[in-house]
Amino acid sequence: MDTKLTLKLDKEVIERARRFARQYNTSLSKLVEHYFEQITQQNNNEETTELTPLVRSLYGIAAIQPGFDPETAYFDHLFEKHSPQDAS
Repeated sequence: MDTKLTLKLDKEVIERARRFARQYNTSLSKLVEHYFEQITQQNNNEETTELTPLVRSLYGIAAIQPGFDPETAYFDHLFEKHSPQDAS
């Protein structure tokens, strides 16, 4: 069941969010819904799953470059891995 929600946000933030949503072919509503879903799931998982000290020490260590697309990177990896190699 969908419910209407009214938010007051900075105009520049809204414009950046609109561009982001457009780039990913989604709506602002879906973007906000997805964000809320993620943060509420994350909180639920933290309550039930305790991180080990090793995992906690590694959390956030890897930086992802802006514009990195994991699907494209995975496709490129598979293409390289399964492409016939030159015999020369």
